Amino acid sequence: MARIDRLRVYPVKGLDGIDLDTARVLPGGTLEHDREFALFDADGDVLNGKRTNRVHDLETDFDPDRTAMAVQAPDGDRREFDLDSDADRERAEVWFSDFFDVELTLKRDESLGFVDRREMGPSVVSTATLEAVASWFEELTVDSVRRRLRANVEVSGVPAFWEDRFVGERAPVFEVNDVRFEGVTPCGRCVVPERDPDTGEPTPQFRERFVQKREETFPEWADAEAFEHFYTVMLIASIPEEDRGSEIAVGNQVEIAE
Repeated sequence: MARIDRLRVYPVKGLDGIDLDTARVLPGGTLEHDREFALFDADGDVLNGKRTNRVHDLETDFDPDRTAMAVQAPDGDRREFDLDSDADRERAEVWFSDFFDVELTLKRDESLGFVDRREMGPSVVSTATLEAVASWFEELTVDSVRRRLRANVEVSGVPAFWEDRFVGERAPVFEVNDVRFEGVTPCGRCVVPERDPDTGEPTPQFRERFVQKREETFPEWADAEAFEHFYTVMLIASIPEEDRGSEIAVGNQVEIAE
């Protein structure tokens, strides 16, 4: 039976994710706490993993009940910031500015989050997809692939690349706890999945092998015309306005609808 196996959000864009038991859909169509905060430089550009691999040097955690973020640097320096507090947000800005050696401002968006695709919603992948990608590389574990791809919703009980069926002409949709997920686009990948999530070191020939294996295993149920290239994995979905404000939870059944 298809069900939600994991819900993961990334409270500070570019940094570590946290697992949730339940997640509320925000008015903007994303999941609560996903990319709720982001660091911006003086030019208004966001600091994330695409920009610097130094994000992998940090270990972070986030308590959504207290809006508290903990961060630890490689030298063992550990700090905790109450991000509901103006004073603590300023302290966090100073700490991150010193670490990344650039002046940074920590901003917050509680209605949508600082997601890359502002008009879209949660990202979706199947557990079987993560297992398949991990099998392509001797040194990768399933959890490493999970952390590289950074999906919001993970679905178990379905075959690898199950999520590919929800884009293209005449694609179906799926529902979770009466919340409708409509496929918008396959997720073309950037440099981040090529790196070890702990060290930031690139996996040799990652992109080349990924593209080769993705093409070889491309599922027959997918609409190839909906994919611009094979360096693509994960679904970016959209949740209709009438379903926003609802909650989904780990263990919820996933049902395909036309």
